[in-house]
Amino acid sequence: MVPISRVVVVSDDAAWQSDVLEGLDEAASRLPNSLGMVFVGANSAEATMTLIARDGEIQIVLIDNRLSEEQGAAAAVALANRINAFRPELSLYVMLVDADEKAVIEALASHAVDGYFYRDELDSHGWFRILAAELAEKSATPFYDALKHYVNMAKDSWHTPGHAGGDSLKASPWVGDFYEFVGENMLRADLSVSVPMLDSLLHPTGVIADAQALAAKAFGAQQTFFATNGTSTANKVICQTLLTPGDTVLLDRNCHKSVHHGVILSGARPIYLDSSVNRRYGLFGPVAKAKLFDAIDRHPEARVLILTSCTYDGLRYDLVPIVEHAHLHNIKVVVDEAWYGFARFHPAFRPTALESGADYVTQSTHKILSAFSQASMVHVNDPAFDAHLFRENFNMHTSTSPQYGLIASLDVARKQAAMEGYRLLDRTLKLAEELRDKINATGAFRVLELTDLLSEEVREDGIQLDPTKLTVDISASGFSADELQRELFEHFNIQVEKSTFSTLTLLLTLGTTRSKVSRLHDAMLRLAKQQRPPRQPGRLPEIPHFTQLACLPRDAFYEAGESLPLLDDEGRPNPALLGRVSCDQIVPYPPGIPVLVPGQIIDDAIITYLHRLLKAQKGVDIHGLIEKDAEYLLRVLRDEELATLPARHFGD
Repeated sequence: MVPISRVVVVSDDAAWQSDVLEGLDEAASRLPNSLGMVFVGANSAEATMTLIARDGEIQIVLIDNRLSEEQGAAAAVALANRINAFRPELSLYVMLVDADEKAVIEALASHAVDGYFYRDELDSHGWFRILAAELAEKSATPFYDALKHYVNMAKDSWHTPGHAGGDSLKASPWVGDFYEFVGENMLRADLSVSVPMLDSLLHPTGVIADAQALAAKAFGAQQTFFATNGTSTANKVICQTLLTPGDTVLLDRNCHKSVHHGVILSGARPIYLDSSVNRRYGLFGPVAKAKLFDAIDRHPEARVLILTSCTYDGLRYDLVPIVEHAHLHNIKVVVDEAWYGFARFHPAFRPTALESGADYVTQSTHKILSAFSQASMVHVNDPAFDAHLFRENFNMHTSTSPQYGLIASLDVARKQAAMEGYRLLDRTLKLAEELRDKINATGAFRVLELTDLLSEEVREDGIQLDPTKLTVDISASGFSADELQRELFEHFNIQVEKSTFSTLTLLLTLGTTRSKVSRLHDAMLRLAKQQRPPRQPGRLPEIPHFTQLACLPRDAFYEAGESLPLLDDEGRPNPALLGRVSCDQIVPYPPGIPVLVPGQIIDDAIITYLHRLLKAQKGVDIHGLIEKDAEYLLRVLRDEELATLPARHFGD
């Protein structure tokens, strides 16, 4: 299948533009054109912007530097900057009259322009070849291509992995079906560092380095690193790179548990910031901007600020002022953008965290683009980046036998995002709007809007909602969340992303189709027609506020401690836990926010909260508790262990 790659020639000089289009069309008919370049004209800046907003198959724009006689080069500069701000993945070339004009463009729009032609040297074949090379470079998948090439070379395997390209499986009467299920190419491509031509993820100098460089350009980073252990590992690597024992780090208490694990590993001193809470729906949002600014001002010694944007439910910070305020205090900003890695490729989602000035960004490419599970990226824009230190920490966590299929999927996911991300995301946005309207029309289900999701304390913080994440209020349907998920799964073959006591979350991606939207709408319409009486709204117990650290999380975690029952002999909260210091991270799911972290002092509100969860919320898992003989235990520091730990000031 040959793609379509549209090239726009922008000029109000109709005769010149006609000659250019005719010449490029003639070149396309005579020269190899595997990427399907076709050429169209636009006669003004506004017509160009309308065209690139409507047509996701546009890849390159050629701007006549004499676009406007009155404005001269200024008109071309302005248009180049507008295009780059709207769709930065497009390649831009400017048609010059002389070298002096190039100096003007370089001074005002060098970040946006990829190359130049001289308008009066009409070399259609030469221009065509250059544009074809530009497209080929942008659409290249160096690692994936090398992997395919190696598999096609059909080398005998005398190296790891042990299945030897699937040969140990395919003739087996016991496990031969696995060979058929997974497929020959997947198994042949499961290789190792024993194949030098495929480079090394731990020290890339070849095709992996090339693939990462293309990803950095596509996502707007100085450097990009591929991670095959998921964003969980990426977050830990960054924590260990930027933080040393005793360093202060500001972080959203609602961040992913991997960030908390990174704090333990680094030995840092965390300042936990309570997130905003929508108590009606049991949803947790961003930290209030005033709270963030106050924490930054009160802790100028902090080395790092870590935020999650967007949240699981699609809420994203107005990052620019927050990053700027942190940078005024020389605080590095790390953004966990696991759920928002596609944002660079459509203006409806921007600015991204990198565009907002973040120093480090982690993304779960597998969650929101077309990479395999566990495939993630780390993007770096830190001007003081220590590449050696980062690599040492990266290698500490990365397997020496990474799955090469994951690396290939990152290469492919980047290519798709760069070449057709705008078109696919535009389709996804339209499907999200269509699905929202259809769900609301059922009468029993309603998609929550931004105003529904925000708590009062963050309403003026400039927070935005990712429209591809739909949170559906199910309270009027008469179904509990568990019942509704079960009905959708068992009777309609539909699996949703997550739920709270009164909501379902639907995740739309590049892979969402109109057929899937239709099937989901049909299912919800049928369920709504049952006209069940509304249920009494449920409610999770309110998470208690963070108490105080008695020691560094790392210090508490690595002590042996002792295990005490959460409840006493009569099934009530155990008073022996009051004032003790937790050794572990205790995380109820949902909502996934640690109620205790290592080193934190336990109070009555925390014990009561955990007791209520265990008693009333059967669908909640509590990670970190010890389950033994039908009893829940909590590991806490012994008094003598706490006494030996370094004396530090832990008040916020």
